Amino acid sequence: MVMTAVRQDVTATGPPPAAARRRARRRTYLWSYVYLAPMMVLLLAFVVYPIIASLGYTFYKWDGIGDPSSFVGLANFRQIVHDSIFWRSLGHTFVYAAFVVPIQLVLALALALVLNNKRLRFASFYRTLFFLPVVTSAAVIGVVIQLLVSNFGDSINTLLLNLHLIHQHIDWLGDPHFAMAIIILVGIWHTFGYNLVYFLAGLQTIPDELYEAARLDGAGRIAMFRYITIPMLRAVGVVIVILAVIGTFQIFDLVQVLTSGGPFFATEVVNTYIYHLAFGGSNANAVQPDIGLASAASFIYGLLLIGFSVVQVVVLRSLARRRSAS
Repeated sequence: MVMTAVRQDVTATGPPPAAARRRARRRTYLWSYVYLAPMMVLLLAFVVYPIIASLGYTFYKWDGIGDPSSFVGLANFRQIVHDSIFWRSLGHTFVYAAFVVPIQLVLALALALVLNNKRLRFASFYRTLFFLPVVTSAAVIGVVIQLLVSNFGDSINTLLLNLHLIHQHIDWLGDPHFAMAIIILVGIWHTFGYNLVYFLAGLQTIPDELYEAARLDGAGRIAMFRYITIPMLRAVGVVIVILAVIGTFQIFDLVQVLTSGGPFFATEVVNTYIYHLAFGGSNANAVQPDIGLASAASFIYGLLLIGFSVVQVVVLRSLARRRSAS
């Protein structure tokens, strides 16, 4: 009689708690999809569709005027694969990432530790100051650097010659070695603020109680950094590394404004290479615009980046598992 009464009561008061939780969870998911819908529409319209559309152009030799009609099959892909300038520009892109990412992350973490000090006066001012280059256009920065090199390049050469640090005049943006070095330095300075903000956000999630307990146990600054800060920043750090690598592979406007890939393709990166193929320019390899060839290069570069990203995620997850297991 008692069980019968309970069943009747449950039936009368509505669905069981498990069913109610599932229904509430579905409502939450539904609202999540509603909030994501505008961004998904924009992503499909301005990212996915152009990628699919450009895949069709890879089979044509087309200068971008009129409709593509000269079907060449896979000839564009063969030409890109056998083009030494493409592989050279890919190498320059990896060199840029190999220098910018580690230097930038180390500097950003060190400065974030300093700026996260609650006793530091004018911390907000310093954060704004270091973040300012991020909000400045890379094209504007490139023009300013060009003007600085043009106006003060001779003065710098004279100073270095007098100090016996160099033996001859240096054409800073005309010399293949110095041009790439300048691009790397400017790239580090320009996007440094992003990683600084990410690290600051990660540091502020670490509870102060952990540091206070470590101080009571006699831990020094290095020990606290090694056993508290680094482990607590590990998850954020993985995301920062991935975003930094992806950002460096998108380098374009800074190179285009500063050197346009020159001299002699010494600073040509893949994105400027694709731009020169599509629209022509100073690149001697692409005097005539060829949208089909540029689309083929973009498609190959995209596949390489996808493969590299997958390897990067697998390696980082493997390292995280090993650390957690140890």
